[in-house]
Amino acid sequence: MTVVSSMHRKFYPHSFVFFLIVAGTVTLSAAFTMDPTPARNSVSLRPSVAKVFGRINSDILKNGRAYETLADASNQIGHRLTGSPNGARAEQYAYELLRSYGFKEVRYEPFEVESWMRDTVTLAVVPNKSDNFRDVKVVSLAHSPVEAHIRGEIVDVGNGLEGDFVALKDKIKGKVALINIGLSGAKGARNLHRSEKTALAIQYGAIGVIMVNLVPGNVLLTGTASVTGKLIPIPAVCISYESGMALRQWMAEEAKDRLHAVIDMTNVSRKIKARNVVATLPGSDFPNEKIVIGGHLDSWDLATGAIDNGIGSFSVLDIARTFRKLKLKPRRTIEFVMFMGEEQGLLGSRAMAEDLKRRGQLDNVRYVMNLDMTNDPTGINAFGRDDMLSFFKAVGETIQQVEPAFQNQMTNQAGLHSDHQPFMVEGVPIVGMNGHLTKEVLDCYHANCDRINLVNRDQMQNTVRYSAMVLYALADADAIPTRRFDDTKTRDFLIAQGLRTPLQIANEWRWKE
Repeated sequence: MTVVSSMHRKFYPHSFVFFLIVAGTVTLSAAFTMDPTPARNSVSLRPSVAKVFGRINSDILKNGRAYETLADASNQIGHRLTGSPNGARAEQYAYELLRSYGFKEVRYEPFEVESWMRDTVTLAVVPNKSDNFRDVKVVSLAHSPVEAHIRGEIVDVGNGLEGDFVALKDKIKGKVALINIGLSGAKGARNLHRSEKTALAIQYGAIGVIMVNLVPGNVLLTGTASVTGKLIPIPAVCISYESGMALRQWMAEEAKDRLHAVIDMTNVSRKIKARNVVATLPGSDFPNEKIVIGGHLDSWDLATGAIDNGIGSFSVLDIARTFRKLKLKPRRTIEFVMFMGEEQGLLGSRAMAEDLKRRGQLDNVRYVMNLDMTNDPTGINAFGRDDMLSFFKAVGETIQQVEPAFQNQMTNQAGLHSDHQPFMVEGVPIVGMNGHLTKEVLDCYHANCDRINLVNRDQMQNTVRYSAMVLYALADADAIPTRRFDDTKTRDFLIAQGLRTPLQIANEWRWKE
């Protein structure tokens, strides 16, 4: 994933919802609708939402297999890098698992990607006019060039925010930019993704980028340095927190004879076929309306990607298992999607959204729920859709009837850099779950310590339980109070959510100013 909350990206309705109180049970009413026609007065034969939530909850507590399946896949497959043999095995694993759950409609959705794989990389630092070279342990960031051999003076751009580059605009061209991946001493500032910081470095003429991981413990981090998923023109590497501290100290000592970085790297980039995996549960009343729930199955190759994004994708798979086992038949069609290529630039979700748009079917996607590093949810994120706040608050309160431990903490902020983005920028409504991860876990983000030992089984089970309930509420509602925005409303929405600047940096702002 590309992190969205905490260090992440990676996240993150005017109708009324009211409750029908019968024999002490609170259920979501069928009366929230945008249609001017009156709500039906007859008693529905469909089970109450609370009753279905109870069945979902009981099954997952008794039969849930999300953790066990993730552990099995981690053992059998290892990492799940898109375009690699491991990635293909992960696609097949998910396909066969969904078929074993009894889904009749399971399909691969192939797409072509530029598959990037690391090969060799070295970083040496030396004062100008000196032969006192010091080697620094380093990892290439994805989508760096196939081959690069550069030497240039190091310029410290600090946190690498736009203001940091503006302040040094005349000192970056032809130099190697030293940039923090996270934020240091910038309280209240909004961080940029590493790819956006790299894009700014390229814009200001840097010939290379050295990213400093701010996690202590000699942790090296990988991830894409490209906002487009295509090769970038300059090498980008990551060094550890300790190496970054030592380098900055050396720079202070060698203020007269400026330090130079020498980066030599080779990588492999070639076009390959990858596949999203999609299982369809047809809707009973509105089969043409879709709720898409997805999580990216792919991972980076330094470890097994248990957190990013095993806990998300394998939660989606277990939600699919639950719906099939309970023979749930919600009104709307649900598509359970394993996206590939997220780490290399949201490639699978872009392909899916573009295909739906080309075929004129994006309006049929009523909602997208994306689970990316989602863990132990405490509430629901309405992703900036004010007209859905009442709906989701009611859903959360109904979850609490089944599981009082659910805190129902609402948020309403959209974010970027995960598989919901290609849909959101086309106006499709998004919902997320507000989760949390410990610092120990987050310190292994995109690193060689992202393994199954970091996963908390009970917390992952909570992700499955609560997300499944929200999914059912959306899929089975008589009416959903919000719809896809048109192009103008989408632009206004993204501006209101503070997303114009990062989209402009990524060259993904399609509106003329």
